[in-house]
Amino acid sequence: MLSRKNSMSIVPIRRSLLRIFFGKQLYRLIRYLLWLKKKNFYQLSTYKNKLPCSVIEHSSPLLRNLKNLEMIYQYNKIENLKLAVAKLNNLVLEPGQIFSFWRNVGFPSRLKGYKMGFTLSQGKIKPGIGGGLCQLSNLIYWMSLHTPLTVIERYRHSYDVFPDSSRSLPFGSGATVSYNYIDLQIENRTAQRFQLSLDVGPDHLFGRWLSDYPLENRYEIREEGHRIDYSFNGIYSRHNRLIQVITNKKGDIVAENLVAQNDALMMYSPLLGDGKEVSRNHKTDIT
Repeated sequence: MLSRKNSMSIVPIRRSLLRIFFGKQLYRLIRYLLWLKKKNFYQLSTYKNKLPCSVIEHSSPLLRNLKNLEMIYQYNKIENLKLAVAKLNNLVLEPGQIFSFWRNVGFPSRLKGYKMGFTLSQGKIKPGIGGGLCQLSNLIYWMSLHTPLTVIERYRHSYDVFPDSSRSLPFGSGATVSYNYIDLQIENRTAQRFQLSLDVGPDHLFGRWLSDYPLENRYEIREEGHRIDYSFNGIYSRHNRLIQVITNKKGDIVAENLVAQNDALMMYSPLLGDGKEVSRNHKTDIT
């Protein structure tokens, strides 16, 4: 049975267009000042040669069969990804430095060649310049959770828009970005270098974190507390926690760290169509 809870507590606050505009300008200014203040921490170098050890690699399909959405925007997304990947590929994160997605990608504009792709705002999908770059931030975030790197800033959409059809990763394993105040930032608090290797292939977006030498421990992600709530006003919401499990070479658990607490409003019914995949694929607790 579905648990009945008040999902209105996670509904984003609706603001006027004027307030949204000036709010964005303020937060962008604050971000620029932060980058300037900590310039040495954010200014990463690019190495042409790859570091020797592959720490983690992952890929995601470039095209999805999304109902009632024009494919041209997905093809445009691929072009947007190529431009962003060119900025991030081979960046090296030295000990003590911070990777900022937007600090390195820059503002996605038409003048730079970015095209109209899908963006998600307030639970609605609409075309926007540079749309689709969240696929790249999702990839980097997921890979980083499998390393000793520390994610110090990450955001997730307040809405879960698509059912779990063909989804291989747990719900809430991505990181949304919006220039430049909604950022993905990763800090290197270790004593070794890490290099980001990215490529846009014919069908998939590929990524790897490389390093100077193999890791001492193994990093995995476990999902806990996955459930779907149904509120009195007919709204479904989805919740879970992502736990980073660190084991040594003997297989002993060294640490378990909470890396994400996800809460989102569902834009589809979990009891209809592909929504059935929710409980089947991820063992959802519907109580």
